[in-house]
This record gives sequence, C-alpha cells and structure tokens, in this order.
Amino acid sequence: MTDLSLTILPEAAGDAQAIERLHERTFGPGRFVLSAYRIREHVDHLLELSFTARIGTLLVGSVRQLPVLVGETQALLLGPLTVEPPFRDRGIGRLLMERALKDAKEKGHRLVLLVGDEPYYSRVGFKPVPKGRVTMPGPVDAARVLVFELVDGAFEGVSGQVTPDWSKARG
Repeated sequence: MTDLSLTILPEAAGDAQAIERLHERTFGPGRFVLSAYRIREHVDHLLELSFTARIGTLLVGSVRQLPVLVGETQALLLGPLTVEPPFRDRGIGRLLMERALKDAKEKGHRLVLLVGDEPYYSRVGFKPVPKGRVTMPGPVDAARVLVFELVDGAFEGVSGQVTPDWSKARG
C-alpha cells in the first residue's frame, strides 16, 4: 500500500450489509450457484476469523472464513475475498488473507481450503489439492481447489467431501 491509510479489522456484525453490497458489485448474482456458496448457505462465517479493509471509514475489502469438514477433518473455507475494483492491485487482498491466516493459526486451526486462481493465491502459500482428494458440492473446477496448511503436515491423509461443519450450523 502506498499513500493510503489502510486498516484491517475483524468483521463486526454491523458490517454485513456493506459486505453483501460489495459482493453484489464484484461477483454479481451468479455467485449463488458456486460450490462455496452452497456450503455458506448452512453455516455462518466466523466473525473472529473474517476481516474488513477500510480506508478511513470506507469499506474497500473483505475476507471471510467458515468452518467446514473435509471428510472427518475440521478445516476452514476461505472466501469470499473481495476488494472494490478501484482499490485492486494495491495489496489489499493479500493483507486481508495474511491476517485471516495468521489469526486462524493463532486460534488453533490447522487447515484452510478455498476455490480460486492458483497463480494469485499461491503468493501467500496456497497449493493445488491433488486431483481426487477433495470434492465440493455442485459444479467446481477441481484445479481451482487449493489448500493452505497452517500446521506443517495438516493435510497429510486428509480426503473426502467438503461439507459444512454441522456442529457450527445455524440453529
């Protein structure tokens, strides 16, 4: 970041409407058919592991994480990650991800998955999931399923369907 005073803060409950409007502008209505959104229908993201980026009081970016299972293994699903178009290519997305991953590790989480572009997410350490190890609900390009180990070896032996962590489901 240059010449802008950026603040990364944990998401607050009052941020929900502004973040939803940001998602509408950046992803459009087609976002609801994506695999990751299918999982989000059932389990809320974790506010303490989701973050906003602000320049002054203006919300310019957001990242969320929610609890999932990969087979029987607990993990987090990172996303959506979005930055307002005029503020892209300034490192805001990377700062949001780095903060989300750092806090997840500090809180004892071991594994994070996402669906996204490997060239972008590999810059913070995400790696492609070996073909056939993980399946997502609905249509998804398996090459876009990526994993980040918060603890070395945490993905070893992990495989299966990604599902909401029902122990954290809305009541």
